[in-house]
Amino acid sequence: MRIAAWIVVVTTTGLAALPAAAQQAPNGERIYAEQCARCHDAGIAPVPTREALGVLMPEIIENALSTFGMNNIGEGMSHAERRAVAGYVAGAPDALPAPLDIIPAHAYCAANPNIANPLAGPAWNGWSPGLSNSRMQSAEAAGLTTADVPNLKLKWAFGVPGVASSGSQATVVGERVFVGSRNGMLYSLDRETGCLVFAFEADGGIRSTPVVAEDAGLVFFGDSFARVYALDALTGEERWKIEVDDHQIAMITGGTAYYDGRLYVPVSSIEESPASMPTYECCTFRGSLVALAADSGDLIWKTRTISRGPEPTGENRYGARSWGPSGAAIWSAPTIDPARNRIYATTGDNYSNPPTPTSDAIMAFDLDSGGVLWTRQTLPGDAWNVSCLAETNDRFNCPEDAGPDYDFGSSAVLATRADGSSILLAGQKSGMLYGIDPDDGELIWERNVGGGGVLGGIEWGFAADGEAAYVAVSEAFEKPAGEAGGIAAVDLRDGSIVWEAPPAQGSCENRNGCNTAQPAAVSAIPGVIFSGSIDGHLRAYDAATGEVVWDYDTVREYGTVNGVPAHGGAMNGPGVSVAGGMVFVSAGYSSFGYMPGNVLLAFSVDGE
Repeated sequence: MRIAAWIVVVTTTGLAALPAAAQQAPNGERIYAEQCARCHDAGIAPVPTREALGVLMPEIIENALSTFGMNNIGEGMSHAERRAVAGYVAGAPDALPAPLDIIPAHAYCAANPNIANPLAGPAWNGWSPGLSNSRMQSAEAAGLTTADVPNLKLKWAFGVPGVASSGSQATVVGERVFVGSRNGMLYSLDRETGCLVFAFEADGGIRSTPVVAEDAGLVFFGDSFARVYALDALTGEERWKIEVDDHQIAMITGGTAYYDGRLYVPVSSIEESPASMPTYECCTFRGSLVALAADSGDLIWKTRTISRGPEPTGENRYGARSWGPSGAAIWSAPTIDPARNRIYATTGDNYSNPPTPTSDAIMAFDLDSGGVLWTRQTLPGDAWNVSCLAETNDRFNCPEDAGPDYDFGSSAVLATRADGSSILLAGQKSGMLYGIDPDDGELIWERNVGGGGVLGGIEWGFAADGEAAYVAVSEAFEKPAGEAGGIAAVDLRDGSIVWEAPPAQGSCENRNGCNTAQPAAVSAIPGVIFSGSIDGHLRAYDAATGEVVWDYDTVREYGTVNGVPAHGGAMNGPGVSVAGGMVFVSAGYSSFGYMPGNVLLAFSVDGE
């Protein structure tokens, strides 16, 4: 679902162990010859050639190896080896420096003995402030009123070193901010000043929003190699690490969820992407939801979204075997319902035939056992992969009667309506918002809020209170700037539209890689809705009318608190986090050729 057109994932075995001397001083040219040349020098369409890669920033190449483009190749390399080969391919004279080598000493916090418990205080902990994934912050925890929002100013900016694209959403707990990066760094920052408390280097890139178990003093997150980490939330010391799926292209994109001593992990992949190669045997990945013991990482249960394992189904015209069923990845954070002792997750499409009844679906699982309680599929037969984008005679791995790629990329939202009844909301890339009975999965209502597509409809998340759901629309591939985007309020009683705010006009003039689509997750506080756009603007809307009450253009250079050069850009994926009178957002999501950036921004009414 989420792939950059020029990046193609190549199936390979892991890199063999290198001699100690080579590990100390990796040779980028040799690594390229051993691990990359057989595809990039072989003229295999659509793999980019060595010359095509050479025009890219080395950070883009390293991030692709660490994160979501070539992560199955990068998994067999050390961080130093990825940086060395990135520098070589991009024509840089030296390897990329390590992220911590870029950050000056003055960026680190001085000891503050006056803070008894840095984790105490207002929080936006994880993908959403609460288990319901409503992305609605309470007035008390937000520390902001509707009158404050128009007066927000930049308080500080943190430059993320060594990346060409923004990372995960920020988690705020008390006096600490936690945020991941595409090159595998987890940063802990002081909320008020942005100074660096600690940095931890994971094996792969981090898009998964961190979540803190305040009772255990741990912070959890997943990486692009399907590994889950538990760190001491105060010091960054690793407590445990576990791989939750051994598929070569499995990864964790959604935030993990913590409840009652357990950690719940969604597992996804980008196996749709290597299907664009004629020699790739498509496809064998199956999504899953995993429950771990939070104190040890021990597996409690793992439930696949597709119960049947893949089997050979034939071969493509190049002789590569075809496999299925596959897909139904879980891209987003799961939603916990303690009252019903269950957990909900939304799934993506199938990658190959045969299609399954659990793709493009909302699923309910038993919290204790992981047993599937019910499934509500909203689009049967949606089997799709990247080869379906090619011309008709080159669709060698595209399933017969392929679907439109209408994944669920956003979390389900459990809301309580004004009359006290519960409703489960789910937003799909088709542009449909569904209201579902959480008891049995029966459909209550559905509402189309925008056109669908590969980057259409509802992408990464929406917000909801007891009255309405606040839903932003993408259509980034499907419509041009000025036509793509917009946001709507949908009545939770019957799915009717309360108001609609149109896409921005004129914000993409003289900007390459710009669109007015709004695929980024929506966030809210009472009376105000925050939505980021690919045009680089973060906007706040009046929750009652849809009127824009604040607009900040992130596309600029920043002087940063850590001395790392930084620039804002497109917003996609992560949304705003609000806590303790401050607003935090990452800017610069460069996938699909949109405006790059590497900055975490913090706003408050007492900013500059």
